[in-house]
Amino acid sequence: MTNEAIGALRARLAGDVVVPGDIDWDDARQAWNLAVDQRPAAVAIPETAEDVVAIVEFARSHRLRVAPQGTGHAASPMGSLDGTVLVKTARMRGVEIDPRSRRARVEAGVLWGEVSRAAAVHGLAALAGSSPDVGVVGYTLGGGIGWLGRRYGLASESVLAVELVTGDGEHLRADADHEPELFWALRGGGGSFGIVTAIEFALHPVSEVHAGILFWPLERAGEVVRAWRAWVETVPVEATSLARLLRLPPIPDIPEPLRGRSFVAVEAALIMGDDDAGDLLRPLRELEPELDTFATIPVEQLSKLHMDPDHPVAGIGDGMLLADLPEEAVEAMLGAAGPASGSTLVSVEIRHLGGALAAVKRDHGALAWLDAAFAVFAVGSAMTPETVAATSADVAAVHRALARWDSGRSYLNFTERPEDGNRLFGSAAYRRLQRVKAAYDPDSVFRSNHPIPARFVTTARRRTRVARPMRGIAAGPQPRV
Repeated sequence: MTNEAIGALRARLAGDVVVPGDIDWDDARQAWNLAVDQRPAAVAIPETAEDVVAIVEFARSHRLRVAPQGTGHAASPMGSLDGTVLVKTARMRGVEIDPRSRRARVEAGVLWGEVSRAAAVHGLAALAGSSPDVGVVGYTLGGGIGWLGRRYGLASESVLAVELVTGDGEHLRADADHEPELFWALRGGGGSFGIVTAIEFALHPVSEVHAGILFWPLERAGEVVRAWRAWVETVPVEATSLARLLRLPPIPDIPEPLRGRSFVAVEAALIMGDDDAGDLLRPLRELEPELDTFATIPVEQLSKLHMDPDHPVAGIGDGMLLADLPEEAVEAMLGAAGPASGSTLVSVEIRHLGGALAAVKRDHGALAWLDAAFAVFAVGSAMTPETVAATSADVAAVHRALARWDSGRSYLNFTERPEDGNRLFGSAAYRRLQRVKAAYDPDSVFRSNHPIPARFVTTARRRTRVARPMRGIAAGPQPRV
């Protein structure tokens, strides 16, 4: 790329382009996960769908690839960005809520915290993730397991339409009636098929939940995790929960009662009233937790429940899906990360799945359901070479310990390493995704953290209309950052 070419692209954009040598280069190329050192050929920062079209056309004409990125939470599997334009969508922050149809339309850079606040004004909830600053688009394209998941399912299954720019620079709308194969692929198949400019999804009539955390000293991990494991066999689909081993660093970001200490915790969100929630929680409370934060809260406050950092950090983590969690699996997990293990991991969590997360919906997307009973995610610090080595070894130790109960499938949003597509999607869905890739990005312009290679077949694709925005009610500010 010449300076003249970059200048010509900048002139076409409402947004910006940053290249090596620019004063803001290091800030522009940074992922949310500071452990990932992204070095693309350029960083493009669009503000409109028209900007995205111009960026794709520029990349094609200069034989460059394109990697869309909202926040960079899951940037680790991306690999080298040589010869790639990194497209940061963070300035595309429009949010619309239509309360009558219970429908939201958000642009590509919107974060879940923004949607949750906007929907809550109308007594509605989105199927948001456990962190308020995770991007809506990346999370949803990968499936999306949230605090309302056992009742309402994967976030990808609430998607109603997607607007995106394809590999040949077309701006399309994919929904149940237009580009149906592309619409199928985008609901859980990841980010290989284009740059999403906006997404529409259903909202749900939830305004309050009973939610919180029970904390015990880490030394009681065996007793508590076993009790939680028995408890989840009794809960309704209105209860989504996880058990977690925590080693919290002594930093100001951590509240004083927890700072620098280690705990076993149970987190849960219950879509029910106080009395029913109290009855359901009684077996866990009988274990006399040191701290009990359960209360009825506005649903948008669920974004703070998991205590995720609200700013970029350097971490190494990875997840897996378990077919079951018998007593032997609990013992194995505690041996790898429990109080006597010497583990350095900040968090090891086991999420209870099932319910609507395990139900195959009519007209489902590429990720039809989660074929597992539990999801595990282990993560630790990556601030220094020493912590990188220790964390990597300890994450691997958790996986080895639980390998016997591996479900045979992986979940895209919890997989922080390159993974075989057959494990992510199943062989039939993976082959279908490859055909969609060939139809909409035959030259493999787009890169993603879990790429889908093209599988060419003789087929015709019907072109449809360009994207049309939802006619909705604007809710809340639409910041530019």
